[in-house]
Amino acid sequence: MKKDNTLLPSLIFATGNAGKAKEVGELLKGLMKVKSLKDIGFTEDIPEDHPTLEANAIQKAQHIYDRYGEDCFAEDTGMEVMALNGAPGVYSARYAGPQRNDQNNMDLVLENLKNKNDRSAQFRTVVALILEGKIHTFTGIVTGKIAKIKIGEKGFGYDPVFIPDGFTTSFAEMEATEKNQISHRGRAIEKLITFLKQHTMAK
Repeated sequence: MKKDNTLLPSLIFATGNAGKAKEVGELLKGLMKVKSLKDIGFTEDIPEDHPTLEANAIQKAQHIYDRYGEDCFAEDTGMEVMALNGAPGVYSARYAGPQRNDQNNMDLVLENLKNKNDRSAQFRTVVALILEGKIHTFTGIVTGKIAKIKIGEKGFGYDPVFIPDGFTTSFAEMEATEKNQISHRGRAIEKLITFLKQHTMAK
C-alpha cells in the first residue's frame, strides 16, 4: 500500500533548479514529501561562495534552515575534467560566466578539450542534510568521458557532453529512470535515502 503523500514528513530541497527538484523528488517518492524553494515561496539567490562542493552544499542548506527552521537538504555538483585539472569543478554552473548558461558552459569545455587526448571526467555530487539541527553529508560520483559534440535533448547541465563509463550514450539521451540508477546525484541521494530510512526506523 502506498503512503498518502500528505502524511509523509516533508523536507525542503534548497534548489532553484526545476530539473534537479523533479529528479530528486522522484527518488524520494514514498519516503519524504520534497518541497522545492518555489513551493515555499523562496525566490532569492542563496549564497554559494566557498571553494569546495561540500562547503557550498552545507552553506545552502544552512541558509534555508536558518530562515525557515525546517529540515532541509541542498546539494552542490561539479563536473571534474581530468585534462583540465579538475575544472570546471565547483564553478561548473558558471564556467563560461555568471549568466549560468548551460550551452555556453558546454561549448567552453569542448573548446578547452580540442587538443587533449584524455577526455576522462567525473560528476561529483555532495548532498548536505540538516535534520533536527544536525548536519550530515553524502557523496556520489560517476566516472566517464566528455563526448566530442553535444548529444541528446534530455536532462540538464552538462548531460549532453557526458558519457558515463560502460555506456555509449550521453546522460542527455537517457530516460530519467535509467540516469537516476547510475548518476552521481542518484548515488548521493541513495545514501541520503538509506540514512533517512534508518533514522525513521530508529525513532
